Amino acid sequence: MIQAFSLRISSLLFTLGIFCLRVGTLLARFSSPQEKENRGTETVEEAKPLSNVNVLFLNASLKGSDQDSNTKVLIEEVSEIMEKEGASVEELRLADYNIKFGMQPDMGNGDEWPKIFAKVKEADVLIVGTPLWIGEKSSVANLAMERLYASSSETEENGQSIYYNKVGGAVITGNEDGAKHAAASILYGLSHIGFVVPPNVDAYWVGEAGPGPSYMDTDRDNEFTRSHVKMLAYNTLHLARILKENPIPPEGNVME
Repeated sequence: MIQAFSLRISSLLFTLGIFCLRVGTLLARFSSPQEKENRGTETVEEAKPLSNVNVLFLNASLKGSDQDSNTKVLIEEVSEIMEKEGASVEELRLADYNIKFGMQPDMGNGDEWPKIFAKVKEADVLIVGTPLWIGEKSSVANLAMERLYASSSETEENGQSIYYNKVGGAVITGNEDGAKHAAASILYGLSHIGFVVPPNVDAYWVGEAGPGPSYMDTDRDNEFTRSHVKMLAYNTLHLARILKENPIPPEGNVME
């Protein structure tokens, strides 16, 4: 009996030794420089999908591109992060275009909205940038939202709105107040016509009450603005990547 018990103990010790040896081998492999390099490569590969995300900024400043724009300065802070993440970024200064009033995709008579809209359809992320005037988004921003709405009945082959699986956001600059009001108007408008709006995608800066410096005249070091710039950039890119890989199913949301 003692001999049998000893044999069982020896067998268990042998099995335990083999187990420890295998665990040690796995740990050594996992912590090896080559394995670390492979894991680093996997991390890079996981980030690669951002390289095929197209981002379009519509700058609704009242100024043409021949003039400085506070909205453009804040847009550039967002786009810098996006470009570092590999996204393709383009900004259009809407005041440079002859955009007609109306609720048709093409109002004719030299209407240049179709040129802009062609880029909207190619974009995965659309961010509307606007200054604040009398506590409101600019008239140019309002015009752009109207023209986007005019094409909201256009559909993809699966019957969904052409804006489905596109991500929306807002960039806002101005003096005094109106940022949240403008953001609510823009983000609701985009959501209403089919865009997907992630959390915290309203990057804005406003000055103190009364006349004062504009955004480009400051040190641009406002902690709140900087944090929202980062959240806007990353949250729109993250959701755009998710929707590219897992689009919203055409069930219960097609236009008939």
